[in-house]
Amino acid sequence: MHIRAIALALLLSTACAPAAYASDFVRAQSLPNTAASGVEDLSAQLVFEALSYLGIPYRYGGTSREAGLDCSGLVLNVFRNAVGLKLPRTAAQMAGLGDKISRKQLQPGDLVFFNTMRRTYSHVGIYLGDGKFVHAPSSGGKVRVESIATRYWAKRFTGARRLIEEGGMSRAPALLSAR
Repeated sequence: MHIRAIALALLLSTACAPAAYASDFVRAQSLPNTAASGVEDLSAQLVFEALSYLGIPYRYGGTSREAGLDCSGLVLNVFRNAVGLKLPRTAAQMAGLGDKISRKQLQPGDLVFFNTMRRTYSHVGIYLGDGKFVHAPSSGGKVRVESIATRYWAKRFTGARRLIEEGGMSRAPALLSAR
């Protein structure tokens, strides 16, 4: 619970800052030392890594900070860099991983999916906690944090998946370790 409070405070402190400053600030932070381990540490790593991409420009098919990112490119980078998981390339493929969870069960680090192109699972983001998620929105946009409860996103929410469980990674055989 302590890590969630710190991650939320960090999120709120960077939400109003210029994107470049927020990215530098988050990258400079180290995870706090706590007695907790397992899922909270992995979730915190995912949240910190995801926030480090704030302000990166959207690019369809993009998979790098330098060239820009699309929604699934953001997610696969965050999971690879934060916890060493190699995820598939598309949001639809990611939607088949891990454990299906309800919106009420969301925890930091969970994947959230939306129908933005008249296709279920056409958009993906990473849940941060407190009703917020990070994603790479669309052409002309930049990686940003938004509320899952806004009218636009609430109407298009199609589901969520958990890849991180107590005791470590999900049991899903489709998750491949990149380490």
